[in-house]
Order: sequence, then structure tokens, then C-alpha cells
Amino acid sequence: MAFDLLEAGDHERVALHHGERSFTRGELGVASRRAASFLHELGVKRGDTIAVWLPDGAVWMQLFFAAAQLGALMVPVSTRFRQQEALHVVKTANARVLFVPERFLDFDYAGAAREIEDACEVLQQVVQVARFDSPGWSAYEPYPRWEGRDTDLLCTFMTSGTTGQPKLAAHTAGGIARHARNVGQYNDMRPNDVMLCALPLYGVLGFVQAIAALASGAACVLLPVFKADAAAAAIERHRVTHFFGSDAMLDMVLDAGDYSLASWRRGAFPEYAGLGRSVIAKAWDAWGVRLSALYGMSECFAMTAMRDPQGDAEQRGMPGGTPISSEIAFRIADPESGVQLADQRQGELQLRGYNVMAGYLNNPAATSAAFTADGWFRTGDLAHADGASFRYVGRIRDSLRLRGYLVDPVEIEMFLAQHPGVEAAQVVGVHVEGEGDVAVAFIRASATPATEEALLAWLKQGIAGFKMPRRIVTVAAFPQKDGPNGVKVLRNELRDMASQCLGLAQTTSA
Repeated sequence: MAFDLLEAGDHERVALHHGERSFTRGELGVASRRAASFLHELGVKRGDTIAVWLPDGAVWMQLFFAAAQLGALMVPVSTRFRQQEALHVVKTANARVLFVPERFLDFDYAGAAREIEDACEVLQQVVQVARFDSPGWSAYEPYPRWEGRDTDLLCTFMTSGTTGQPKLAAHTAGGIARHARNVGQYNDMRPNDVMLCALPLYGVLGFVQAIAALASGAACVLLPVFKADAAAAAIERHRVTHFFGSDAMLDMVLDAGDYSLASWRRGAFPEYAGLGRSVIAKAWDAWGVRLSALYGMSECFAMTAMRDPQGDAEQRGMPGGTPISSEIAFRIADPESGVQLADQRQGELQLRGYNVMAGYLNNPAATSAAFTADGWFRTGDLAHADGASFRYVGRIRDSLRLRGYLVDPVEIEMFLAQHPGVEAAQVVGVHVEGEGDVAVAFIRASATPATEEALLAWLKQGIAGFKMPRRIVTVAAFPQKDGPNGVKVLRNELRDMASQCLGLAQTTSA
């Protein structure tokens, strides 16, 4: 059961560092059982839903384990969301209770919650958490019974696409507990280790790394807001051994300044900013840290697959990986016919195992569409198999159809990134009447920039002619959005920019 992740191990060991306060495993367990008593008094029972619109901290964790004890479902809400966005999540979840801070990052959550309460018939109670060191249940007796089951829905994660309303991917208590243990074992987490949790717990990557650390007996350092200097200082102060985040986050921490990162032993990242190769080299050269790529999503957990940290730099930076457990299976299938494809042939990555969500909460149509007739989850990702591992190529909707050939934009991006004048690259496609799809590349220049003409000439020597971008445009920064698992590039905005560069009125996604 999920609560066992906390109950096991030495109760005198520190479980959480939050600001200047630390909680042992025993203290966190008792506080969580007190929170369960508080929820029970509010009428929350097995199968009910609570929404948690709180920053990372001990209270967040207490409510999670309290929900696990009662068999309730916890729906985290992004603290970056504002009233209408949070309203969508709370209404979709049919939450009975909503937890909010009074204020956080200069936003009036309590005021927004009152408006949400008026708009949600099911919502019965809004609880303001005024003091994170002493929440309202501190004086309650610990809840005595264990009512949660492995089959209960325990936590949801918002889908993190860059368009449309988020769906809520719901996972069971048993799946969460099993994945936490497997992630901890794969990443060599030990009771003396310390995990820096600089990503929000409402996101699947931030959540998985924190729960995996607790399952391994390790401690978590919680940062409610990521700032590179604060993260680097936390690594030095707490002798952090494990730190996972997006490639951009790791890069910023490595550049943060005069801090010792010598304790850092293991790190991994999803590559969102095109910095994978450079951050792997930088971490190794500066501190001897062997960073590696990871794969996952809200529907199947972060770190479903990872690259072997003992591999060479090129292998460790390759998107995708090997499933971290024999209980997780993958296959590559033609996205239209469903026919399973052989090694090295690109198709849709499909997954099956304990790690796959039970479904999208209160959205049976979307759930049905997400699975094949024989029960495999359709990731919507383009990949190809390589024996026991797979190479992630990109979102199927981002693939380019150039002169009739299906082209992975990452191929062009990775080749461009090898040029000394290029720091990072992003490639998108737009539809040109009479020609079909055309590729346009956007780059961030290095300290030794090259002209567009020079880059095109260099690129022509290395890739097939049909893959050549029509333009290579230098930008100061890519359009980005802060997501629950790090910063993501907004490819739709890049397509609009590409359309303007080509003098087109509008774009059609390739």
C-alpha cells in the first residue's frame, strides 16, 4: 500500500527538509494520520476526492498520505493556475474539499477559491492553510484505521500539453507504490541519500522523484519555487545526492555560481530545451556527474524508461531508454493500422504495465481513445525499438512530411546543434500551397555565431536534400511555457513564426 512507503524504514531518519524545518519519517507519519482524522471529520471517505492547490511542502505530503490512508483520491492543482484554470480541474474532479494557501507568490488563492466554491455544486468545503508549520489538524488524534486499498485511485496528474484544457490522468495506490520502489532501486537511492525536489509535486516528474526517495528511506529537500541559486545552495547545504529536472534546469544549476555540487551523484532529465548533449558534458567535466535521459508522461509516470547512467555520453543523451522494470512492456506499432513494427522502424510507442493510468478522471471517451483494443496505452509519441530499449523521436503530431518522407525534426535539430555556432535548435514544419510541408529551423546562437547562409551550406553537407530547412532563423529565445515537469518549447508559436518568415498568412501543423 502507498502508506507503507512512509511507515517502512527508520522513523528517526529525516524524511523532509522544508525551509528551516525538518520532519523525520515518524513525525511525517503521525502528522499524516492527523490529517486523515481531519479529512474524516470533514466527511471525506473512501472514493471521495480532495483537490490540493498548495505549494510544495510538508502539508502537501501529509494530505497525500492522509488520502492514501482513507482510500480517497487527491487531485493536485498547479499553483501557476489562476481561477478559471483551477475551476476546470476542480469541476472535472468533482472534488468535495479544496485546500488553498491564503497567499502564495502574490496571488490571492483564498479569494479565487471563494469564486470556485460558488461555481462548483459538489465542492463542500474550502480549507485555507494559514500556517504550513502548524496546519489545522495538528491537535487531532491520529486516524487509527487503514482503509485504502491498492486498487483505489490515489492521485491524478494533469496532462501537460501546450494547447487545450488539461485532462487528469488517474493512478492507483498500488501502481504509485510499485513505481516508487522501482524508481528508487533503478536510481540506486539509499537511506543516507538526499533528493533535491525542485520541480512541483503536482507534476508527475516532481512527484515520482519525491515518492521514490521516501520509498527508499532517503530524504527530500523541497523547494516550493525553483531558482537556480537556491537549488545549488541546497545541494551544497544538504549534501544532495540525487537531482532530476529538465535539461534547462540542470544547466542553470551548473552555471549558478560558487557552490559545491560535489555530493551530487545521480541525475536525469527530459530534454525540452535541446541542451541534453551540452548539459551531460558540463556536469561530467565540472563534477563527474553522469547525467542521463529519461522518458515518461502523466499517463504512465515519469521515469517509465531511463538511459543507463553507466553508458557513454552519446548513449546517455539519447531520448527514450529501457523500461526500469520488467513489469513495464512497450511495443512500436503503426499509428494507423496498429500493426506491430520491427526494430528500427518508426511508429507509435505503446505501453502496458502497472505504470499506466487507470484512465482520465471522469472522461470515459478520452480514456477509450487512449487505449488499443487489446489494452495497450497509446502514447502519441513517435519512437523506434532497439532491442530492449526504445529511442524517442517526438510527438507524432510534430513529425514532418517532407517530399513524401516522414522526417523526425530531432534529426535536423541534433545535426544543427553540432555546429559550433549553434547553442540549441528547434525545427518545425509549415504547409506551403503547391509544395506541401516545408521545414524551418530556429536556433539560439552560441558565442561564435554563424550566418544563415553558412549554416545552410554546412547543413547541406550532412543531411539529405529533402530534409533541408527552407530557413534557419536566429532567435534570442524560443517561446516557452512553464509546465509541471519543466519548461517546454511552444511549437505552435514556432510554427506561426515560421509561417511569417515564409510570408504565409497562416500555418497548418505538419
